[in-house]
Amino acid sequence: MEGRKSIISLAVFIVAAAGFPWILTNEYYISILILAGITAIGVVGLNLLLGFAGQISLGHAAFFGISAYTSAILTTNYGFPVLAGIIAGIILSAVVAFLIGMPALKLRALSLAMATLGFGLIVYIFLNETITLTGGPSGFVGIPRFNALGYEFYSDLAYYYLVAGVLTVVIVISLNLINSRAGRALKAIHSSENAARVMGINVFRFKLFVFVLSAVFAAIAGGLYAHYLSFVAPSSFGFHASLQLIVMAILGGMSSVWGGVIGALFLTAMPEFLRMYEELETILYGLILILCMMFMPQGLVGGLAKLSVYISDRLFRRRLK
Repeated sequence: MEGRKSIISLAVFIVAAAGFPWILTNEYYISILILAGITAIGVVGLNLLLGFAGQISLGHAAFFGISAYTSAILTTNYGFPVLAGIIAGIILSAVVAFLIGMPALKLRALSLAMATLGFGLIVYIFLNETITLTGGPSGFVGIPRFNALGYEFYSDLAYYYLVAGVLTVVIVISLNLINSRAGRALKAIHSSENAARVMGINVFRFKLFVFVLSAVFAAIAGGLYAHYLSFVAPSSFGFHASLQLIVMAILGGMSSVWGGVIGALFLTAMPEFLRMYEELETILYGLILILCMMFMPQGLVGGLAKLSVYISDRLFRRRLK
C-alpha cells in the first residue's frame, strides 16, 4: 500500500514539475522554482535526519557552503570541469560529515544540537575570514554556469529541468530508503534508541549513515546553487540559513519526504509574494507560520492529507443521501 502511494505521489510530482514552466512562463518565477528545488534537495536530506532518525542538526547549511565553495574554487581558480568540481565538493562534505558525526552523534538532543551549531559557526567563520581563498564577506564571484557532457545550462528553463531531475532522483532514493529495512531502523531509533538497541539495531551506525547521507544531499544542493547564481557568500550558509532549513522541514511535515519539498517551495516562494506588502511583510510572514503550526501541527503535508480525507468523507456522505 505504501509503495503504491509513493509511486502515485512520485508520478504526480513529475507531471507537476514538468508542467510548471508552461504555466509560470515568467523567467522570474522560473528562477524562484529553481531556488526552491535546490533548497528542497537539502531539506529532503535534513528531513531524513530530523524527521525519521530524530537527530537535530543546527549547522546543516555548512555542508551547502563546503560543497559550494569547493566547487567554486576548483572550477574558477584551477580550471576543473564543473561536474568534477561538484563531485569533489560532495566528497569533501561527506568526509567532513563522517568526521564530525563520529563524535557528535554519540551526544543526544540538546548536546547534539549545540555540537552541530558549533560546527556550523566554525565553517561560517572560516569562509568569512579566509579572504584570499574564499573572498571573505564580499563573496566569491565569476563561478562558471553548470555544464556537463558538452551541454551548457545557460537558460533558466534548462537549469530548472536539471534541478527538477536531480530532486526527483533524491526523492526516489529517500522513498526507497524509508520503505526499506534501514528506514524502519531509523524510525525505531527515532521512537526509542534503547528499544532499538534491544531489537539488535546498530544505532550509531544508522545515525552516522543518515547524517552523512543528509550531508551529501546538502552538498549536491550547494554545488547546484553555486553554479546557478555564479556567486556565493558566507551569509548564505550561516546559522540563519540552517535555521531556515529546519523551519522548512518542520512546516512541510517531518514525517514525510514530501514535507521537505513542500516546505522548501512554500517558504521560498512566500516571501516573494509578500514583498508587495512592504512594511507588513515580516509580520505577515510570521503570522502565516504561526497559523500553519497552530492548525497544521503535522505540517503542510499532514494538513493537506486531513483536508483530502475530509473532502472525500463529505462527498461520500452526499452520495449516501
